[in-house]
Amino acid sequence: MRACVRVRPRGLCSMLVLAGAAMLIAGSARAETIPIVLDEAKLVKLPDRAATLVIGNPLIADVTLQSGGMMVVTGKGYGATNFIALDRAGTVLTETTVEVKGPRDHVLVVYRGVERETYTCSPKCERRITPGDTSSFFDQTVTQTLTRASAAIGVSQANRSQ
Repeated sequence: MRACVRVRPRGLCSMLVLAGAAMLIAGSARAETIPIVLDEAKLVKLPDRAATLVIGNPLIADVTLQSGGMMVVTGKGYGATNFIALDRAGTVLTETTVEVKGPRDHVLVVYRGVERETYTCSPKCERRITPGDTSSFFDQTVTQTLTRASAAIGVSQANRSQ
């Protein structure tokens, strides 16, 4: 800043500083954000030569590199994080923000004081595993879902062995 003041008149220096700040703000405003819904996946085209993906917070989103320069992004929890795509030499190809939001369609949220329960209603309302629900509701729903999934795997394996 001092060199700028000595070499150029103050008005011009201030204009250059403001122009530089405006370019930084405009550049960050143009940074890509991938919107995704909790528990959904989205295919995203990566830059050529992408070999490694790094995710900022895997509790918010998961990324998986696929063949053909594609990536699968899955919403895991509410919030925003970033991912970085690197080539084989470790050069950063892109850094992108992933923003995970809750579903808007066919969701019913029931509040009983501070207690919260979430249901998916299409057309009949069924329990939904949603972060932020009351612990007892959430845990019971997870237990039922895992028990059902385990039973389905057991039946599938039994059918294969016959």
